[in-house]
Amino acid sequence: MNGLALRAAFHDGAIVAWRNLKRIPRIPELAVFAILQSIMFVLLFAFVFGGAIPLPGGGSYREYLMPGIFAQTLGFASITTAIGIADDMTKGLIDRFRSLPMARSAVLSGRTLSDVIYNTGILAVLMISGLAVGWRVHRGVGDFVLAVALLLFFTFAMAWIGVLVGLMVPSVEVAQQLGFLVIFPLTFLSNAFVPTQTLPGFLQPVAEWNPFSALVSATRGLFGNPNPFVAGSFPGSHPVALSLLWTLALLAVFGPLAVARYRAIDR
Repeated sequence: MNGLALRAAFHDGAIVAWRNLKRIPRIPELAVFAILQSIMFVLLFAFVFGGAIPLPGGGSYREYLMPGIFAQTLGFASITTAIGIADDMTKGLIDRFRSLPMARSAVLSGRTLSDVIYNTGILAVLMISGLAVGWRVHRGVGDFVLAVALLLFFTFAMAWIGVLVGLMVPSVEVAQQLGFLVIFPLTFLSNAFVPTQTLPGFLQPVAEWNPFSALVSATRGLFGNPNPFVAGSFPGSHPVALSLLWTLALLAVFGPLAVARYRAIDR
């Protein structure tokens, strides 16, 4: 792709992203319910379950909890992406976009870009909620920025999974059900809410190598929050590297699959 075509693709993608973002003030319930759901998880785990979950080595459970909430919320954002794509498909909007003189990549890149921007706002609200219940950052600005970058990079990769799901399913309802069926067990079969050491022995390796566990451990370390892990394990010793590897792998697999699926749609 030459420079002119690349600039055109970026321009078209930005227009599609702006179109998706303009839906938020028009349908504020989307953001309101996403924020309320996230705050509900914070309050539920912090005040209801927090006292019943001891941390190996001690430390504040609320500080341990918040990076898990961040990762879970951003992981579930892929369901929103899938629903949005499926809705556009059922309404014929994707076919309309394909008939316009615009870059073919703009529909997908615009969707993923807008979802990252949208979820940046959700993440900010979550962090404010975390501060209200006792979460604190104990590292420098550089580590904080790196942690946020890891979270948003992971959001970008998950958005491509949502794009693929949205292009494959026949309806919005199926997109929502399939998204929860895949994401829900992944987030709970991780170290997001409980240390992996407390899980049954046969589940511990699965949870340790879970991409959500890698992201959560990486951000806990960068925020300076309690981060108990099995001593001597690669996931526990190199969480930032493992999180980056997982995110790159997800992009490398699901990005091309989503593009191929989009190109295969019947005109």
